[in-house]
Amino acid sequence: MQNTPLKGALRGLRGYTDASKAGDNRWLTPKHTATFFEGAMSEHYYHAHDLSRFAEIGEQRPELATKFFDWYNAVFADGALSEREKSLIALAVAHAVQCPYCIDAYAQTSLEKGADLDQMTEAVHVAAAIRGGASLVHGVQMRNVAKKVGM
Repeated sequence: MQNTPLKGALRGLRGYTDASKAGDNRWLTPKHTATFFEGAMSEHYYHAHDLSRFAEIGEQRPELATKFFDWYNAVFADGALSEREKSLIALAVAHAVQCPYCIDAYAQTSLEKGADLDQMTEAVHVAAAIRGGASLVHGVQMRNVAKKVGM
């Protein structure tokens, strides 16, 4: 059977069976399909309860954690921008960097600071537009390479 990116990505997931090795031309046997999809949907790296364990990062190097958390708290204090505005920025950035812990934390913080769902949704759209624009503008680099190669 031809190795495809999808097949390669599936190798590490519970329930994957390469039926082609057994002479079958199907890459996922019906016997294991339910197990595979159950595993793919229920096993993940991120657990919501881990967010509350963030402070544990300082157990081995408390002086570094203290410096980080002091700086972090200063960044999010009222200043030229309000705490509400900063929480909306953080929510947008959380989506751009795709941090599920940050999304959970700053969705809650944005609501606590008085933002509404329309404002939060708009902030996420701003992040998506910037991320999409950044992807598209890299097309100029691709065009430069194509021109250099003589296409």
